[in-house]
Amino acid sequence: RRAGGNINRKSLVHINMHGYFCADTGLHYDRYLREVIDFLEKDQHFREKLHNTDMEDIKRGKLAKELDFVSHHVRTKLDELKRQEVSRLRTLIKAKQDIEGGNDIAVDHQVLLKQFEYLNHMNPHTFEVEDLDRLIKSATKDLENYDKERHEEFKRYEMMKEHERQEHLKTLDEEGRMKEEEHYEEMKKKHADHPKVNHPGSKDQLKEVWEEADGLDPEDFDPKTFFNLHDTNGDGFFDEQELEALFTKELEKIYDPTNEEDDMVEMEEERLRMREHVMNEVDSNKDRLVSLDEFLVATKKKEFLEPDSWEALEQNQAYTEEEMREFEEQLARQEEDLNLKAADLQKQREDLERQQEQLNAQKIELQQAVEHMERIKTQKVPPPPEMHHIPPEQQQQQQQQHVPQNQQDLGQEPQHIPQENQPLSPGHNSLPHDSPQMPLDHNNVP
Repeated sequence: RRAGGNINRKSLVHINMHGYFCADTGLHYDRYLREVIDFLEKDQHFREKLHNTDMEDIKRGKLAKELDFVSHHVRTKLDELKRQEVSRLRTLIKAKQDIEGGNDIAVDHQVLLKQFEYLNHMNPHTFEVEDLDRLIKSATKDLENYDKERHEEFKRYEMMKEHERQEHLKTLDEEGRMKEEEHYEEMKKKHADHPKVNHPGSKDQLKEVWEEADGLDPEDFDPKTFFNLHDTNGDGFFDEQELEALFTKELEKIYDPTNEEDDMVEMEEERLRMREHVMNEVDSNKDRLVSLDEFLVATKKKEFLEPDSWEALEQNQAYTEEEMREFEEQLARQEEDLNLKAADLQKQREDLERQQEQLNAQKIELQQAVEHMERIKTQKVPPPPEMHHIPPEQQQQQQQQHVPQNQQDLGQEPQHIPQENQPLSPGHNSLPHDSPQMPLDHNNVP
C-alpha cells in the first residue's frame, strides 16, 4: 500500500501516528484521520505546539487542548470533515441493514455510532477538543495492534492450510497418501533450497541493495548517502513502507510467484518480520520511524557489522502443536454447530413441505366444491307441464270452490254467491232493502 501525501512527516512523529499518514494505514477511518491532521498542520500555532509537545503528553490529551487556539478557517473545515464522516458512517450502517434484510426495522444511529470510538457521536456537527483526543488515542491503539493482528491472521492461515492438507489426505487410499506426502516433502525441500538471506538491516544486506538496486560500487558504500537515496519522499525519515522496500532483494531469493512451492502470503509475513526486526534494533524512540541520526548510530553497532544469520519462515513454524490442537477443536465445534443448524433447517424445511402439501390438498378440495356448485347453478330448469283447455263451466266451478277457501283463510263466514241465470229463492231480493227502486223502462227491454 503506497500513497502520496504532503503532510510534514516530522510533525507526525510528535503526534504519535506511527508515520502512517502519508500512506494507507489500513484503518477504516484512514481518510478522515489524514485529512484532519493535514488541516491541523496548516495552522501555525498548532504546528508549533506539535514540535514542542512530548509524545506522552500527546497521549494524555495535552495537545488536543490546543485545538481551541487554531484559526476559525481550520475549525470550520474540521467541522465539515466531521459532518462528512458521520454521514459516511450512517450510510454504511444503512447499507449493512439493507444487506441483512432489516428494511422495516427502525435504526438508532446514535446507538450504532457508539462503536466508532474515534469521534464524539453525541455531537455530529462540530469538531471539538474531545474529537481530536479520541482520534489520536484510537489511531494510536489501532495502529499498535495492527501488526499483531496481521501475525494472528497469518497463523490462522497456516493452520487452516495444514488442516485442509490433512483432510485431503483422509480422502485418499494408502498409495495416494504416500504419493501426496512425498510431493509435499519435495516442495518443502525445494522451497528451502535458496541463496543465503542476509540479516535485515545489516551492512551486507544494505550493500547488496547499494550494488544491485542502485548500481553503485560496493566498495564505495556510504550509510548517509544510502539513507538519502532511499528516503524517497525526502523528509529525513525511513517510514515502514520505505524500510520494507529495502528487503525486496532478500525476499526474491526465497519467493518466486511462478513456483508451486512458494506462497506469496508467506512472503508478506516474511517482509513484516524483517521490518519489525529492524525497527526494534534501530528505532530508539519507538515512534515507528527511523531518522537519519538513528540510522547512522545503528551502522556503528556490532549487529550491523557482524550480524547473526537470519532464520526465514521455513525455519520458524508459525504455530505450536498446542495451538494446532486448539484450532482443530475449534473447527470441530464450529462444524458441529453448523451440522446442528443444518439439521434444524432441514427439519423446518420438511415441516414447511408437509404444510404446503396439506394446503395444496385443501385447495384442491375447495376448488372441486366450487366447480360442483357452479355445475348445479348452470343446470337448466325443466319446463312446466302443458296446460289443457278447461271448459268455462269447470273453470267457474273451480272458481266457486276456490273463493270459500280464501274466505276461510281470511276468517270470514262463507257466503252463497248466486250464479248467472240461477233462479232466486222466493221472497229474495237481489238488491238490498234500503236500495232505491229503479223504474222499469220497457222500451229498453230486449
